Amino acid sequence: MKCPKCNTDLVKQILHGIEVDTCTNDHGMWLDAQELGQLEDEAFKADEEKGTLVFSSTVSNFKCPKCNTPLKQFDYRLYDLTLEYCENKDGFWLDAGEDERVLQLMKQRKKDMANKQEAETGWRDAERHETDSETIWKFDLMRLRSKEFIDKLMDKFHR
Repeated sequence: MKCPKCNTDLVKQILHGIEVDTCTNDHGMWLDAQELGQLEDEAFKADEEKGTLVFSSTVSNFKCPKCNTPLKQFDYRLYDLTLEYCENKDGFWLDAGEDERVLQLMKQRKKDMANKQEAETGWRDAERHETDSETIWKFDLMRLRSKEFIDKLMDKFHR
C-alpha cells in the first residue's frame, strides 16, 4: 500500500498495541476499519457513549491506499479533528499526531461522561432530599390540621 499523501510505501508497525500501516516520511498511518475502534478503546471502551463517528463528509484530494477510491474527510465525532476514511469501509487515514488526538478526545469524553453521571447522581440525591423534606413538611402540616391537635389546642386556650 502507498501513502495517500506522498505515495511512498506504507510499512507495518505496532502502535498503541495495534498493527497499522505507517508512512516512512511521517505523514501518518492507515487504520483498517476496525482498528480505529481499537485505538479508541485504549481510552474509552463504551461504544454506545462515544457518539456518532461520521455525521457528514466531503471528498478529499487523496486516494484510499487499498482500493484507490477518493477518501472522504469528516469531523471526527463532531470534534475539531478532520480525519479521512474510505467510503468502501476499507479504513481510516490519520495524519501524523492524529492518533494521539483521538486518544486525548476519548479520554476527555470518558472524563466528561463520569462528571455527567456524578452531576446526575448529585441532582437525584438533592431531589430525593427535597422530596423527603417536602414529605416531612406535608406530614407536619397534616398533623397540625388533625382533629386531635386542634382539640388539644382548644383545650389549652379554654383553660
